[in-house]
This record gives sequence, structure tokens and C-alpha cells, in this order.
Amino acid sequence: MSRDVRRLKYGPGRIAPVHFLSLIGTLALAVAPLPAVAQNPPAATSIPAAAIPVPDDMALAKLLWSTMAAIDHANKTGNYSVLRSLGSPGFQQGNSVENLAAVFAVLRQERLDLADTLVFQPVYEFPPAIVQGLLRLRGTFRMRPRGVQFDLLYQWNGGWTLHGVAVRSIAMTQDLAPGR
Repeated sequence: MSRDVRRLKYGPGRIAPVHFLSLIGTLALAVAPLPAVAQNPPAATSIPAAAIPVPDDMALAKLLWSTMAAIDHANKTGNYSVLRSLGSPGFQQGNSVENLAAVFAVLRQERLDLADTLVFQPVYEFPPAIVQGLLRLRGTFRMRPRGVQFDLLYQWNGGWTLHGVAVRSIAMTQDLAPGR
């Protein structure tokens, strides 16, 4: 079994901090302010959403785990500005920092540690797919005693950016059917 496949099967593993720090550096560059001319690339360089395939398993895992880490950090610090900045233009327009704090208030009150999701493999409710030009990831991290359900939308903006997010804790029971 290759190292990449093992990492997907068992989660980020012991080398996750190095990869996560690399990801943080890459994301920091991605959200750095650009000159006004570069903020709106010409239409000729944009790729139609229909032409963009669903990412491979490794890219999906990175998207999902980085989103969970970003939400976890925002919940722990009370600072939702980075989470907002990582979002698509529509996400940023529709969500103020204060609004995001209100959306995640229940998770903060529950003291749900979303960092735990970084060591669990997600169970998708249905395969990740492009729906109306958005990448949708919906599933559960089956942790005990409380699992985490997620429904995430990403928009292509030269790379996948968070466009919609719903995360909640759920009680995990023995009779939870696969795919639910």
C-alpha cells in the first residue's frame, strides 16, 4: 500500500503537522492581497465550471480536513476573519465575521473539538460531486460519543474555495446505518 493511500485510509497521521504547516503557508499566499489589476482575471483565462472534474481522493481529503481545521481554529480563537477570507467571493459577501461567529455558536457552546476530525476518515453520504457548478461534500466523521456531520460547498476560483458550510455534532449510535 502506497504512503498516500495509507494516509487517506488512516487520516493525516504523524506527519500531518508538517503538511498542515505547508498548507497554511500556501493558503496564506492565496489570501494575500493582490494588485487591483490581478484581482479580476480576464474571462479568457477562467475555466467553465462544467469542465472542472471532481478532485481526486487526496485533494478531497485536503479540502475537507483544511476546512475542519479552519473552523476549529476560528471556534477556539473566536476569530472568524481567516475562515471568511478563505471563502469564495459569494461566501465573503454573504457572511460577516459576526455572522460566522453566530452560525458556529452552538459548536463553541458544545466545546466540540473539530481537530479530532483530522484523524478520522470521513464517511460520505453520497459521492462528492459537482452540483450546479459547486463541489459538494456531505457526510460524517463517525467519532464516539459525538460524531460530526458536514455539508460543504466549494466554488472554483482558480482553486476550490469554501462557498457554503453546515457542520453539527450528532450522537453516534450503534444502529447508525451506513451512508446516513
